Amino acid sequence: MHLENGNTGDAIYRWFILVLAGLTGTLAVAMPSMAMPVLFSEMSEDLGLSLVQVGMIWGTGSLAGLFTGLVGGAIGDRFGAKRTLAVGCLALGLKGIFLGLSNSFTTLFATVFLGGLVGSIVPMNLHKACGVWFPRKHLGLANGAVAAGIALGSMIGSMISATVLSPWLGGWRHVLFFYGGVAIAMSIPWALARAAPGEEELSIKDGSTTSMRSALSHVVRLRSVWLIGLAMLGVGGCVQGLLGYLPLYLREVGWPAARADAALASFHAISLVSVFPLALLSDKLGKRKQLLMVATLMTASGVGLLAVVSGAIVWIAVLMTGAVRDGYMAIIMTMVTEQDGVGVAYAGTAMGLIFTLSRVGGLLAPPLGNSLASHNLRMPFVFWAVMAFFGFVAFYLVDRKQPREIPE
Repeated sequence: MHLENGNTGDAIYRWFILVLAGLTGTLAVAMPSMAMPVLFSEMSEDLGLSLVQVGMIWGTGSLAGLFTGLVGGAIGDRFGAKRTLAVGCLALGLKGIFLGLSNSFTTLFATVFLGGLVGSIVPMNLHKACGVWFPRKHLGLANGAVAAGIALGSMIGSMISATVLSPWLGGWRHVLFFYGGVAIAMSIPWALARAAPGEEELSIKDGSTTSMRSALSHVVRLRSVWLIGLAMLGVGGCVQGLLGYLPLYLREVGWPAARADAALASFHAISLVSVFPLALLSDKLGKRKQLLMVATLMTASGVGLLAVVSGAIVWIAVLMTGAVRDGYMAIIMTMVTEQDGVGVAYAGTAMGLIFTLSRVGGLLAPPLGNSLASHNLRMPFVFWAVMAFFGFVAFYLVDRKQPREIPE
């Protein structure tokens, strides 16, 4: 179904799709998401939020993903990535606007949850779009470009949202209004984009292999998909908890606000720098599982190091953890598509299952980790490092045989 031998016009158009996917990851997904941790201090002061409530708000998007993860992936397989992304970007924009209108913990929590019901489908369908437009030999690079877009947005969002945009626009509410408008604007090019050759025929037939019921039934029987999902539960929960807590922790131990935000931005900066080398290395070597195991150990080690170090060494721990974050996501999305029984036809549904399990970790990790801070400010890092090591074990159990592509 992807463009292994597409005509010249299609081959050029797929690079437009890739640029659009990268920009969507930057502007509609990552910048609004990573604005939240650096704005939490301002939001907490305005709305009277506790540290545990902040953790609950940060994790509730993952709770919403539990309800829509599988369905969101299946919708992408059923109706096509471009239509799904148009609706998803619109939902992210509305979420940002209503977040800015929130006036209490309850309304903030409810808005993040309701927005996450639809908005959570966007990242997996960005990778789905890569799968339908790019052949396997370039798929790691394409997924790397999307991951790089997300890394770039995460870096910029964490760097400028609190220290630049909030003073300039007049507070955290207006920052969220701004991001909401940008996400709505990103839905327009997706609505106008054309589908990949062959995608329409595959996605709209009721009897096709991508009908939602048959796709879900097929994917849930694949052991490798479950194991990758459990790995994502551990690693995704670890990173989700870390990103929400790190700026608050560093402020609490005496770091100036700008320096604390810069530490979070450096996490995403090193991720951006390393994503393409990791993605290209995975394409060249084809050893995606082994690379993911190394990346998972680096994540566990970096987060665990934060529990015992202070001062300048904190930067080393943050950079160690961030160096593999988005490269990790690019490789795992490619690995999923290559699994026996998945291929492009079931990629969205498989990613949906994996993202759903990841969101279980993302839901539990922030409030559970943050609650440990009442005993010791460093204890959340220990908890999240253990979660990442659980992900390493799950990756180890994934079948070692080389994947083969099923007929598409």
